[in-house]
Amino acid sequence: MKKEEKDCRSILSRNIKRFRSRLGLSQLHLALELGISTTFLSDIETGKKWVSAQTLTQLAKALKIETWELFKPEQNSRDTITAAVAKYLDDVDETFIRSIEEAVRPAVKKSLAKMRRYYKEKNK
Repeated sequence: MKKEEKDCRSILSRNIKRFRSRLGLSQLHLALELGISTTFLSDIETGKKWVSAQTLTQLAKALKIETWELFKPEQNSRDTITAAVAKYLDDVDETFIRSIEEAVRPAVKKSLAKMRRYYKEKNK
């Protein structure tokens, strides 16, 4: 299977699950409404099976959306969020890291001094 087809199936399956959940529909309820088996619907939602144009149209109608929305990538998908976080982490510069070290250093020194005093007193 080509990458484009895999991506298309992946988007379709995520969208069916998302829209079905939004309406509070179980796989059983949606499958009954479409006149297909729950196994077939599950296979569609996992990307194992493909659907006919007629089934796509029925799916969209049952999910109360336009057919094209079944293939629209999510705006806030995990991939988008992951990419944004990765970019942010790449952009954190050394100055920011140093400022954190400078703020934490005194607290660490103070804690170490207290620990030294404690253990020196314990050894007396």
